[in-house]
Amino acid sequence: MARARKADPLAQYNAKRDFTKTPEPAGKAESSASGNAFIVQKHDATRLHWDLRLEVDGVMKSWAVTKGPSPDPDIKRLAVRTEDHPLSYNDFEGTIPKGEYGGGTVMLWDRGTWNPIAGKSAEDIDDGHLHFCLQGERMQGEWLLIRLKPRPGEKRENWLLRKLQDKHAEPGDALVQRELTSVATGRSMAEIAADKQGQFSLAGKKDDAFLAQMQKASAHTATKRKAPKKSAPLPKFRKPQLATLVDDVPTGNGWMHEIKFDGYRALIAAKADKVRVYTRSGKDWTDKFAPLVEALAALDLPSCLVDGEIVAVDAKGNPDFSTLQGVLKRGHGAQGPGDALQFHAFDLLELGGEDLADLPNIERKERLEALLGTAEPPVFVAYHVIGAGETLYRRMCEAGQEGIISKTVDGRYSGSRGKRWVKVKCTRRQEFVVIGYKASSAKGRPFSSLLMAQHEGDALVYKGNVGTGFSSDDLDDLAARMARLERKTPPAEADKASARGVTWLTPKLVAEVAFAEFTADGNIRHGSFLGLRGDKKASAVTPEKAEPAPAAPAEVAISSRERVIFPDGGQTKGDLADYYAAVAPIMLPFAARRPVSLVRCPQGRGKKCFFQKHDSGAFGDAVHHVPIREKDGGSEDYLWIDDLRGLLQCVQMGTIEFHGWAARSSEVEKPDRMIFDLDPDEGLDFAEVKSAATHIRDRLADLGLVSFAMLSGGKGVHVVVPLSPGHDWETHKDFARRFAEALSLAEPDRFTATMSKAKRKGRIFIDWLRNQRGSTAVLPYSARARSGAPVAAPIAWGELKGMENAHPFSIDDARRLLDRAGSKTLAGWGFAEQALPEV
Repeated sequence: MARARKADPLAQYNAKRDFTKTPEPAGKAESSASGNAFIVQKHDATRLHWDLRLEVDGVMKSWAVTKGPSPDPDIKRLAVRTEDHPLSYNDFEGTIPKGEYGGGTVMLWDRGTWNPIAGKSAEDIDDGHLHFCLQGERMQGEWLLIRLKPRPGEKRENWLLRKLQDKHAEPGDALVQRELTSVATGRSMAEIAADKQGQFSLAGKKDDAFLAQMQKASAHTATKRKAPKKSAPLPKFRKPQLATLVDDVPTGNGWMHEIKFDGYRALIAAKADKVRVYTRSGKDWTDKFAPLVEALAALDLPSCLVDGEIVAVDAKGNPDFSTLQGVLKRGHGAQGPGDALQFHAFDLLELGGEDLADLPNIERKERLEALLGTAEPPVFVAYHVIGAGETLYRRMCEAGQEGIISKTVDGRYSGSRGKRWVKVKCTRRQEFVVIGYKASSAKGRPFSSLLMAQHEGDALVYKGNVGTGFSSDDLDDLAARMARLERKTPPAEADKASARGVTWLTPKLVAEVAFAEFTADGNIRHGSFLGLRGDKKASAVTPEKAEPAPAAPAEVAISSRERVIFPDGGQTKGDLADYYAAVAPIMLPFAARRPVSLVRCPQGRGKKCFFQKHDSGAFGDAVHHVPIREKDGGSEDYLWIDDLRGLLQCVQMGTIEFHGWAARSSEVEKPDRMIFDLDPDEGLDFAEVKSAATHIRDRLADLGLVSFAMLSGGKGVHVVVPLSPGHDWETHKDFARRFAEALSLAEPDRFTATMSKAKRKGRIFIDWLRNQRGSTAVLPYSARARSGAPVAAPIAWGELKGMENAHPFSIDDARRLLDRAGSKTLAGWGFAEQALPEV
């Protein structure tokens, strides 16, 4: 990328800085090893921004990007051109003293290399239009920088930065919201500002000494990341959950439906760069899937056990079992151009040493999406829908796929076969044991057909012959395998005609066969060989007989369904019950197994309502209680639910709202989420609340905490911070109080951390009191006892700006809320593995 060198390109950079006061390196032109380095530095100066720097002619061309780079092609970011920086700045991370140029905290947020696209060059910067590709740790793919026409009298050079559509694009501002730490040292902005632990203090260090200290910090972090966590070893194999074959798709919103993949079931045990792949019978097949193992190791996952399916896609991009067989025959997962391996994850059994098997299916799936939602091919999270299973089944059959798997949303992972997981197939496919073969009269063909059998009780029962579906490779491979298994006696009884001319085999090989149907005497009709199943034992091959689809669970009888609960909108008790029945799959991950308090309005919201948190014994068998110690030393029974029946039994008793503790019923002394409820003074515009929520999100991000937004269904916004349980309530409350007070002290005209109505005048109350033991907050998707029957609704941060109020959804919007919850926009909402920082 060399061009004609301009005189002293770093003169402006050097002139703006006093190197006796700032730890930044003095500028001199040089070149990196690659000649095309790029970095991004998150810079909290007068205003928070992200500095994008591209190496050209031995210096770093620089743009200050307000709000940070967005991976969404529909979002353009203002990028203000700044002075060229030296290459030595590429390692800079630390604090520039206040009063100096650019004073504030600087984080090394991304780094890598860049290139103009084919046919373009770095000279395009001079023309005001740069189309380029980034290969960074966070920013990837094609981007565009475009210079804007200056306005009269405008001195600064304004550009727009935009992501172009490719596989790395994603909606909204997920990139800057998700990536909150340094790529060099793993520190948050707050930790850099405070140089937490003082281990890598930059005070008084300049030039080479400064860079050496930064390299120490980077090396220390790399070592720390690779070191195994003693508390959570690599998980061991456990028996997988198996699905029962049924003849119809289960109906109702109590079921979630996924694609049934045409491949090998696999349990992945991972921890950092250690990955093991187990078949469903427990065989270690790690070496057979080397490319997938490498991709999973590169994700640097915490200790986890993931259930899923390994497939190989054919030239058309469809999963194909025969293609997978071809990959396995080559050994070590060696892939060709038309048979790439993929791993589709659909369940998470362990995470960070925590056994998740007793959590509902839908909650495990949500946690899985939070863990792997940003993973890139060949690793995927399996798509699912709630309800509407018949539509997914029809589409899979039309596309020539195998079928679907249906799971109860509240089901546990039992590690056995049952009816909480069922499968509905588009075609008949089963496994059979190969018990013999008939010779072929055709030249070069080692056999004409295979004899198949299945175990029924203690006996091996003959099921007919299969003579089609064999490729030339299959014929040779099977002939070699069968030659080692020949025997004189039949392992199963067959009629005389079928047994004539047969070479019998020891029953070791398992084949998968597609067929039209079973005949009246139980034999395969029109069978076609699909491949051998090396992951399954012959002794475990039994007939699969479709059972009736599981019946819907017994409904909770809702009395007085026509009673109007919301007088202004006319919604009835029956409407409210139907709403909760519909949204239970997306509400229970946040409401189940958590002490709850209820807002009950037995005669409707226009009449007397009251708050109930203790068990009176009148709700029903699905509303449980947990004894919790009170301040006076005694204990009281608190309510909790874990399924749809529990929700509806509460509704039957006049409940409209559900409020939850910030802890689970099983660990009430270990809070697992923090909530800041933004409560505006009367008369404040909702735009002020939205701005405040975004500000709080950014300040939490500075501390390394990911947060999520929820419209309260009233007039405010909740900022939700999921946490790994481990600290006590006093620590929890203290952090929330200090955080809220710091914000109110920094902007006293905007915020208050005091509940007093008098002190709230013209301000937003940051309600941190919900984070003390015994306090509750309204749960996601709970209805509100307010005009219009509104509900509390999770939203993505990118959606907040477009919201006109905090109650755009009502109990009439159940289908919309279900569709939103299943969309990519809200994937992983409300889940994150993060500890409360020690600040």
